[in-house]
Amino acid sequence: MINITLKQLRYFEALARHKHFGRAAEACSISQPALSMQIKEMEEALGAPLFERGARQVRLTHFGEVAAERARDILRAADELGDLARASRDRLVGRLRIGVIPTVAPYLLPKVVGELTGRFPGLDIHVRETVTPKLIQELADGRLDTAIVALPVSEPTLEETPLFEEPFVLVRSAREANAPLPNADTLREMRLLLLEEGHCFRDQALSFCNLPSGPPREVLDASSLSTLVQMVGAGMGVTLIPEMAVPVETRSASVAISRFETPEPRRTVGMVWRKSSPLAGQLMEIADIVRSAADGDPLHPGPETNDNLQA
Repeated sequence: MINITLKQLRYFEALARHKHFGRAAEACSISQPALSMQIKEMEEALGAPLFERGARQVRLTHFGEVAAERARDILRAADELGDLARASRDRLVGRLRIGVIPTVAPYLLPKVVGELTGRFPGLDIHVRETVTPKLIQELADGRLDTAIVALPVSEPTLEETPLFEEPFVLVRSAREANAPLPNADTLREMRLLLLEEGHCFRDQALSFCNLPSGPPREVLDASSLSTLVQMVGAGMGVTLIPEMAVPVETRSASVAISRFETPEPRRTVGMVWRKSSPLAGQLMEIADIVRSAADGDPLHPGPETNDNLQA
């Protein structure tokens, strides 16, 4: 009988994902020699090499590619067994891995994490902030329990539950505060600053302006809303941001914020998790907490509480 441990499978999966011993060891919080030794022992137990080792990178062998898929299935099943045990308890405890898109994380997470730790003292929250495609893949691989993203994601293996709807606002230089409000047609002719490709918020902004997402635009593509707002303040163009980001991102920028006329662009933010997750009941409870935090978040004012927000 082949003797392989779950620990070895986790190290193997990390190395298959990162394709680099140093980064995989860091992800597993062990030393590189220890990781290397565990992989070597696993290969000896299987009687076949899992990786081709190069000077700077490792590559899966054909057998390694097949084994990596099986390893992910085994690890996902093992995690779900642990989730079953957690789901049988009265209160949610242990590790909870939450993914959040970057256009939500800085503005909503502080209150959400505070609410969750107050409600569930035994909860060990791990947060992963990245773009939607990566979050969906990590959910499918069992590396996340749930994710807060813009809906819909339309993945048949995932459960979706809406949390709240949020409008987009226009950010212009303060010098343009009294200029007529542009509509979608006018925005197409303006220098529209956007998040870089991979961010769902970029696609939503392009959709509102009826602009293609494929060809590169001759403007700045930024990795954060903060950069976009600062560049607008410097007179480089205009941008759209979600309303919840306004208080944080406009504090130190010379910009004017305007609401669009009806129908204004907006997004639906929601939570997703695997339909097979034993934690579905607890995750629905967490969704209620996130929804309440968003509804009552002082960092998420409506136009009546923000003098800089114009209709």
